[in-house]
Amino acid sequence: MTGLKIVPIHYRKLIRIFELDGFVIARTRGDHVAMTKPGVRRPLIIKSSPGKVPVTHIRTNMTTAGMSRERYFELLDKIN
Repeated sequence: MTGLKIVPIHYRKLIRIFELDGFVIARTRGDHVAMTKPGVRRPLIIKSSPGKVPVTHIRTNMTTAGMSRERYFELLDKIN
């Protein structure tokens, strides 16, 4: 698993990954989707435009969520 590289993915896939991890969509405003989960202090913010989410934003949201690379790829495999 350590050899896998995080690449930009469509924002709907990223939302689905975090939903599988227990997050829910709290609100949508403009092109931003805010997701929350009990026990996580800050909401995740996912931009829905231009469609593909940059790696830096994916990694920032993973850090906020306390999600490991292994968990990310495990959930990504479930939705692919």
